[in-house]
Formats: sequence, structure tokens, C-alpha cells
Amino acid sequence: MWTRWKGGESLTRIGEALATQPRCLYTVVARRGGIAPPPRRRASRALSAAEREEISRGLAGGCGVRAIARTLRRAPSTISREIARNGGSLQYRADHADAATWRRAARPKRCRLAERPALCAVVAARLKAKWAPQQIAGWLVTTYPDDLTMRVSAETIYRSLYVQARGVLKKELTAHLRRRRPVRRSRNASDAGQGRGQIIDAVPIAERPPAIEDRAVPGHWEGDLFGGAKNSHIATLVERRTRFVALVKVSGKDATTVTTALIRQARRLPTGLMTSLTLDRGLEFAQHKRFTIATDVAVYFCDPRSPWQRGSNENTNGLLRQYFPHGMDLGPITQRQLDRVARELNARPRKTLGYRTPAAAFADVVATTG
Repeated sequence: MWTRWKGGESLTRIGEALATQPRCLYTVVARRGGIAPPPRRRASRALSAAEREEISRGLAGGCGVRAIARTLRRAPSTISREIARNGGSLQYRADHADAATWRRAARPKRCRLAERPALCAVVAARLKAKWAPQQIAGWLVTTYPDDLTMRVSAETIYRSLYVQARGVLKKELTAHLRRRRPVRRSRNASDAGQGRGQIIDAVPIAERPPAIEDRAVPGHWEGDLFGGAKNSHIATLVERRTRFVALVKVSGKDATTVTTALIRQARRLPTGLMTSLTLDRGLEFAQHKRFTIATDVAVYFCDPRSPWQRGSNENTNGLLRQYFPHGMDLGPITQRQLDRVARELNARPRKTLGYRTPAAAFADVVATTG
């Protein structure tokens, strides 16, 4: 896993190769901040697994410690200590002894910042000033040219930030880095293979008719998922011409659940008042074809990382934060409560509508269509 991660592969691809869920791999990667543990090596003077097998066979054959030592060309005291610390001559097993020795040998070395509090304080202060680790390392050399205790590499700073088992620099300091990633990634890393934005047969917004763009004709909507704590979400829909808002409760973010909820909401609208829907490229909208078949509504997708192409929807999501602030769990919110919030939003006068309300503008559209 670590070899593939360092090579820049995504967790999705690694999971496919190892037949493991990406979220399980992320737990392992996040525990070390995305930094692979250094490879462990057995000291040349330590007993090998093969030598322990020889000791086990010698004890089973009734050989004494000195006889085994001569066979292995080791000191008798080495063989004696090996047997004593691993259960004695009656309980000694080569595989158990080798595994136990490997565990006992794990002695993490304290990093330079842990051993030098003054250096650690200077580094933390520069990180708060939004200096990059490379800048800090180079600045220390020029500022303290004769003090070798005030030297640290950029890699050591990164490891002290991301590998929290070291407990030297606070994890919160990563917020001051230019890229505020929760884990470190390889320079060769990409999002290829993660499925982001790879929606099959997505019709790009460039192919959307001009009549939708200029808001001259009603019945064209924008949609998105509004997120809350504990992976909870609400589907938000906004009619482009009238800014009329509809909020839809969804029990999950998977494409099947979201599509079913959108179909249900589309069928609640008067006939002909939803003819197109513009969405972002989240995989929760991957079943757009099923939505179109069920509702006869054309679906268009914004360009990647272009939220302004759904400006009305983004503005509405901002208004919703008055009701559902960041960190709020949206799971317990009922559809009735969402309808109440939508009514309040639709009753607010909008400058873009000449200070009419979306509800009034939408009512005019319904009357005209009817």
C-alpha cells in the first residue's frame, strides 16, 4: 500500500488492487499523515529467523546451548539469552521468538524538534506566520550560521506536523501551510481513477440552449447537495427565472437515493414547470439518465470547479446557512421543516426581482402556464 501511495496512486486505485475499501486504507494513511513509515531492518549482529529455526531444532533434538552455539558460530551467552527471554528450552518456538524480538526492537527515535524546545518554538512561530517549511529551514541557516542546534530540515518539519505520534508540533499548524491537506501526498499524485467528475454521458453546460442562459423562459432549475455534519445532506433546487426554492430531504449521498428524491420533488411541481436541471459534477448525480427518463427533464452539467455557473443555487446555499449553520447535523431535519424554511426564503423580496418575492413570481408563472 505504501509503495503505491508514494508512487502517487489514489486510494481508490490502491483499494482496487488490494481488494480493500478506500476508507479502510485512508484510516491507515491518515494515522501517519500520509507519510510512509521508514523500512525496518534487522541489525547484522542480530539473530536471523533461520538461526532461530536452528536453535529450535537443536533444542528439540536434545542439544545443549554450547553445541547449538558452535553450530551457529555464536557465543553461548547469546544463545542462552535468546532461549531464556523466549519461554525457555521447553517453550521455545522459532517463529514466536522472531516475532517477539521484532516487536521489542521497535524504539521510535525522538525527533530533533522534540529534543530542542527553543528550535521547536521558533519553527512553530514561523509556521503561524505562514512560512513554508523550506523557507524556515533555509532561514535558520542564515540567521543562526554558527549555532548547529538551530538547524532542522523541511522534511523533519513536515513529519512533525503530519505524524502526530511524535507530538511535537500541533496538528492545527497545518492550517497555516499553503496547501492545507490533511495528509501528505506524492508529487506524482493525481485524482485519476477516483471517479470525480466522470459522469457517463454528461451533457456539458456549453450545450445548454441560450434561452436557459438568459433566464427569459421559466422552468429551468439549478440543483446541488447542501452538506451538514455527520455526512448529512439536503438537496436544493432553485428556479432560474423566479429564484423559487425547493428543499428536498435525502437520507444518503449515493446516486440512487439522491436521484429518487429528485424524481419525487420534480413530480410535485405543476406539469411543465421543470424542463431542465443544471447540476455540478458530483457523483451523487451519476444517475441523471434515470432522472430524465422518469421526469422528461433535460439535465446539464457545469464545468469542473465552476460553481458560478449555478449562481442562483450557490446564492441560495449561502442563505440556507442562516437556518442550517456549519457543523449542524441535518439528519434529524424533516421534510416538513424543510418546506417551512423554503416558504420563508420564497417570501423574501429579492432585488433582482424588483423586490418582488420568488413566491409571487413563481405564482405568476404557474398562472401563465396553466
